Amino acid sequence: MKTHLILTTITTLILAGCAQTRTAVHDTTQTVVTGHMGGAYVPKNTDKYDLENRDPIVLMDRRVQRSITVSELIQGVSPEGRLKVQANLRNRLEKPIQVQVSCVFKGPDGFSSGDETPWQNMLLTENAQETVTYTAMNTAAVKFTIRIREVR
Repeated sequence: MKTHLILTTITTLILAGCAQTRTAVHDTTQTVVTGHMGGAYVPKNTDKYDLENRDPIVLMDRRVQRSITVSELIQGVSPEGRLKVQANLRNRLEKPIQVQVSCVFKGPDGFSSGDETPWQNMLLTENAQETVTYTAMNTAAVKFTIRIREVR
């Protein structure tokens, strides 16, 4: 008796999972295998992990978040009219760490102006502070994001 009930339940679940939804569209029948009508989806969490769009300093992983502090950030313009950025990075740990730093220069709309520096390796000794300096290659940059990540 129990075996018959279990088999019936399993069969019902299998058939229910494979059910198709049919809708009439202009005298034709459209089968939707996914269980919804299809089409485009609205993006989820569009403002949850977008620090790089809002903040001038972005720590790319949890270890860097624990070990690095940016104590001072200076923004200016070079004599040629290009954006110039300086940041003091400080190691908060009692041991040396190695990180990579990069800067993306952005236009007034917040999109990259085509000017992105390569990742630069930086070794910070115990409680040390180092200054990184970046200058945009063109005058289109008005915003920036300095990205810091752990060396892997």
